[in-house]
Amino acid sequence: MFSIERWQEIFEGLSKNKLRTFLTGVSVASGIFILVILLGAGRGIQNGIQKQFEQDAVNRISIWPGVTQKEYKGLNVGRYIQFRNQDYEMILQAYGDMIDKKSAIYSVWSGNIVYKKETGNYRVEGVHPDYQFIENATIVKGRFINQYDIKDYEKHVCIGQKVANDLFKNGEDPLGERINISGIIYKVIGVYSDPGGEREESRVFIPISTAQRAYSAGDKIRSLAFTLKKEDDFDKATKNDLYFTAQIDQLLKNRHTVAPDDLSAIYVQSSLEEAEKVYMMTGGIQTFFWFVGILTIIAGVVGIGNIMLIVVKERTKEIGIRKALGASPFSIISMILQEAIFITLVSGFSGLILGMLLWLGISPFVESDFFTHPEVDFNIAITTVFLLVIAGCLAGFIPAYRAAQIKPIVALRDE
Repeated sequence: MFSIERWQEIFEGLSKNKLRTFLTGVSVASGIFILVILLGAGRGIQNGIQKQFEQDAVNRISIWPGVTQKEYKGLNVGRYIQFRNQDYEMILQAYGDMIDKKSAIYSVWSGNIVYKKETGNYRVEGVHPDYQFIENATIVKGRFINQYDIKDYEKHVCIGQKVANDLFKNGEDPLGERINISGIIYKVIGVYSDPGGEREESRVFIPISTAQRAYSAGDKIRSLAFTLKKEDDFDKATKNDLYFTAQIDQLLKNRHTVAPDDLSAIYVQSSLEEAEKVYMMTGGIQTFFWFVGILTIIAGVVGIGNIMLIVVKERTKEIGIRKALGASPFSIISMILQEAIFITLVSGFSGLILGMLLWLGISPFVESDFFTHPEVDFNIAITTVFLLVIAGCLAGFIPAYRAAQIKPIVALRDE
């Protein structure tokens, strides 16, 4: 039952010890504040990493050739491994039932592109149609490369949004326009956007068959990219991913006569495997942040318990008089607990609000590749505050219970 007299007593007691009350409140508020800051930082790291993985398909497997570092079967060190169309076709034939999206890639790192008076250097990549999904690219206008473009060696190009903005001024529509790429005229058939931003959109895609012919590459390819068929179970997906990457590594090493333990000749990288490692790391960071924050809160709760012990000691004679006049043990306990809960609740919400206001204010200015949009789940934050109140209640219960057990005659003799 609400009692205005009880609250007047609580406020009077707090006003008599302003500094002690303030310091106790600061210790509790700082605990919640630090926890909110740590949780926000952990979320910012997690969001940044998720943003990086959104740039490509989450289960992308990329394969690049390298240079041998070990002698093998009479072949010298320093051989450059060259992938060819047959490598791509062999993988599809051997493991096509596991593969979802696939593409061989022939890259030209710096292609000079001209449209009317505008010019720029952009990365040119010859690819297969599935590469749109491997790159997680979204078509804004037109379409991506298709199988007919590859079959007929079409001089078609799908350009990134950044390229379109640079070359086509004053709102010109790029579709159907001709652009000059390193001396060869291509027709723009599409414009794409990429979650990776301008860096990923500073590329243009042409049919791989056209790229090989236009740049005198024959049947050479620079790299390979695949995604595997999706699995509902993450552990099974990881197991399939590990099996596939191991088999591809072995297949290509056998084909190119590379030592099985030569780690520099062929690079096979799985984004799923990397994602698992990174998410385990971010999970560890979040756990550590929770651990530090909770320890800080516990320190504040212990402080409340100590303050309540002091309050009980100071008010021993008053408690004895109350009991002599007929006050029940419950009323004594509730009096002490109300004060502990009030301090904990006000301090906890103060720390919560300050922490969330801080992230709200600085969040737009702390964006980076691996740290973005730091935030705190409001439901988790509120739940934490109420758990803190319960802990504060428990911390105040022990001194409150001791106060209720004081015998009036003993309390009245206290000096």
